[in-house]
Amino acid sequence: MSHSHGHSHGHKVYPDAKSALEGVQDGMTLLFGGFGLCGIPEHSIQALRQTGVKDLICVSNNAGVDNFGLGLLLQTRQIKKMISSYVGENALFEKQYLDGVLEVELTPQGTLAEKLRAGGAGIPAFFTPTGVGTLVAKNKESRMFHGKEYILEESITGDFAFVKAWKGDRFGNLVYRKTSRNFNPVVATAGRITVAEVEVLVEVGELEPDQIHTPGIFVQRIFQGHHFEKRIEHRTVRKS
Repeated sequence: MSHSHGHSHGHKVYPDAKSALEGVQDGMTLLFGGFGLCGIPEHSIQALRQTGVKDLICVSNNAGVDNFGLGLLLQTRQIKKMISSYVGENALFEKQYLDGVLEVELTPQGTLAEKLRAGGAGIPAFFTPTGVGTLVAKNKESRMFHGKEYILEESITGDFAFVKAWKGDRFGNLVYRKTSRNFNPVVATAGRITVAEVEVLVEVGELEPDQIHTPGIFVQRIFQGHHFEKRIEHRTVRKS
C-alpha cells in the first residue's frame, strides 16, 4: 500500500537538475525566482548552461552577477532578451545591452511581481499607476480611474519556471526560508512547467500544511540540490 502511495506522488521527483530540464528548447521563455543571488535556482541555471539552449527570453528580477546566477548564461550568449527590474550588479549585462546583442525590457519591480502573479492567476493584464508619464508608459494603453491615470500592463507566463526552496516534499509542496522567498512564489505559479530545486526533500505529510508557501499543484518537477552556494553581492560589515 505504501509503495503505490509513494509512486503516485513520486513521479514529480527527478534525480538531478539535468534530467529536470527535459523539454527546454531554443527560444523559450524561462522564468527565474530569486532576488540578487538570494534564493536563485542555481543548479537549474548551471544545467541550462550545459545544455547549450539559446535565444532564450529570461524573466528575472535581476541578472545575477558576472560569474554566477544568470550571469553564467550571459557569458555563453544563451539569452536573447532579459525582462527584469534591476541590472546594476552585472557588467557583462550592461556591455551586451550597449553592444546591441541583448534586448532588455526594464520593468518596475512591483509591476514585474504583479505581472507574474497575475499570469499565474490567469489574469491577462491589469492597470497600474506605476510608470505613468515615464518611458515605461510608451505605447501602452492608459485609462482614467477615479480621476487618476493608469497604464495597462500585460501579464507574464513562461514555458518553464525555475524556483529554489528550502524544503519540498515529493508532491511539490514548497517552503521557502526567510528572505529567499522573494520572487519564488509568484514565479512558481506562472510557468507551464515549474521546476523546483530544494535543499531538503521530504516525504508527503512531513511538512506542516499551514507552513506551505507554494502548493504542489503549481510544481511539476522537483529535485534535491547539493552544495548550494551562499553568495552575497556586497558584504557590508561594521568596522570593529
